[in-house]
Parts: sequence; structure tokens; C-alpha cells
Amino acid sequence: MLRIVRASALLIGALVLVSWWLTRPQALTADDLPQHEPDSVAGQAVFWAGGCASCHASPVEGKRAKGEAKLRLGGGAELDTGYGVFRVPNISPHETAGIGGWSMLEFVNAMQRGVSPRGRHYYPSFPYTSYARMKIEDVMDLKAFLDTLPAVEGGAGDHGLAFPWNIRRGIGLWKRRYLTQQNIVELDSVEPAVRRGQALVEGAGHCGECHTPRDRFGGMLADRWLGGAPNPEGRGRVPNITPGGKNLADWSQSDISFYLESGFTPDFDTAGGSMVAVQENMAQLTKSDRDAIAAYLKSIPAIE
Repeated sequence: MLRIVRASALLIGALVLVSWWLTRPQALTADDLPQHEPDSVAGQAVFWAGGCASCHASPVEGKRAKGEAKLRLGGGAELDTGYGVFRVPNISPHETAGIGGWSMLEFVNAMQRGVSPRGRHYYPSFPYTSYARMKIEDVMDLKAFLDTLPAVEGGAGDHGLAFPWNIRRGIGLWKRRYLTQQNIVELDSVEPAVRRGQALVEGAGHCGECHTPRDRFGGMLADRWLGGAPNPEGRGRVPNITPGGKNLADWSQSDISFYLESGFTPDFDTAGGSMVAVQENMAQLTKSDRDAIAAYLKSIPAIE
């Protein structure tokens, strides 16, 4: 009997050690950073492409920030999901409340590995699964731009998640399944505009985070890429934006590009809901980047 107890204890101990190893945060090292001088001007374009203000800008009198207020990134918004409530953090350059005290390596690890400066996993409500596809140089430029913005005091508080979602360590297993730097779509086109659009949509723009359905564990279904999905916050549905979707099927590339610039559809309807903030971000991009996004969206497989 004692032998069985010892064997069971050894087995349990081994399983714990293996689980601990499999779920460990896997961060980049200083040697992984390229020799690159961060450019805050280039970082501003990354900022708008990434939609940072949409979530992180501090609400003004309970309403969505507009104008210059979008650059006050004190966080505070709440994302109410099926897993619980995620509270958006302060990413202003405040030394203690924000990310002003972070090194470049810590910022890159947060963006592309979902690992905090304390070595803990971030929840994928922070779309690092998309940001992982960005070039590290672009991430470094983004940090340079964020460092020029106003420092904002105050934090957002902890997430409100129920068991077992409140066990961060388990995110390590989730990352092994869903965190990849590989492109989602194997494109037939080699046109530079389409490739640029792919980088923006699959990477910084993180369009799939809302427009792609997910499995039971919250991972995006690659075979339904951009095919429409339930609203992450539970109200309504996010549309199919592939060539097979009723929203974009009859739109030309110029229609899509103009919509991203102006918010007007070909029928002169306007962007609504959370897409308003996204469109306002896209309007800050260059015309060539909006055209590239449109070219990519017309090149991907149609989802009916």
C-alpha cells in the first residue's frame, strides 16, 4: 500500500512539474531585438492602425473619447464577455500607473508574447495573438510614439473573472495552441498592396479578433477567417467581411477604401456601433494603406 502511495505521489509531482513547464511564459530576450532606432513618427501610424485609442483612451464623462482626448490612454473601459469582465489598463507613459517605466524589451514581450514585465501571462482580451505577426521594428516605433503622449494617473483595477478563467498560468497552454506568428491566409497574390494589406489586417489592425468566430476555448477559427461572429460583448453580430459576405460582396476595392476613410457605405449608410471608432482610426492612415486593406479583403477566400 505504501508503495502505491509513493508511486502516486511521484506521478502527481511529475504531472505538476510538466504542467508548470508547459504553461511557463515564453518571453523574448534582448538578443531577439533588432538593431533599430525607434521612430515616433512611424509609430504614430502604427498607433492608428492598431486602434490603441479605441480601448485604452480614458472615457470622458462616461462617453467615448474624441479628438485630442483619444491620446490620453488611461484605460478604464470594461469589456463584458462570457468569461467575465476585462478591465482595460492604463498604457500612458505614466511611470507607475502606465507603461512609462517599461523597457523596450518589456513592451515588445507584452505586445508579441503576451507576457507582463512581472513575467505573468496577459489574457488574450489584449490582442497579442494578432500583434505577434507585426514586425518588431513596428512595435518599437509604437513604443516611441506612446512615450510622447500625456502621462495619465490612475489604473483600471483587476479583471473580474470566475474560476477557472482567473488562473492566469493556464493561459500558457492556450498560447501553445493559438499564439503563432504565421499568416492566417495563404495568398495567391504577390502584389505588394495585397501583402501590405495582409500585414495590417492580420497584424496591427487585429480585424479578426472581432470578425472571426471562435471555438469553445476562445481561439479564432482560421477556416472561418473574417466570416462574421457573435459580438464579443454579447450584443448583436459582427459582420462577415470576406468576399462572400452580404456586406462586402458587391463592394469594390474603392468602396471599401472610401468607407474606411469616410464611414460611408456605397449606399450612403454610415458606420455604427464599435465600428465607428475603428473607422475613425482607419481614417488616420494613408490612402495607400486603406487601399491595401481593401485589396487584401477582396483577395481572401469567401466565407458564405
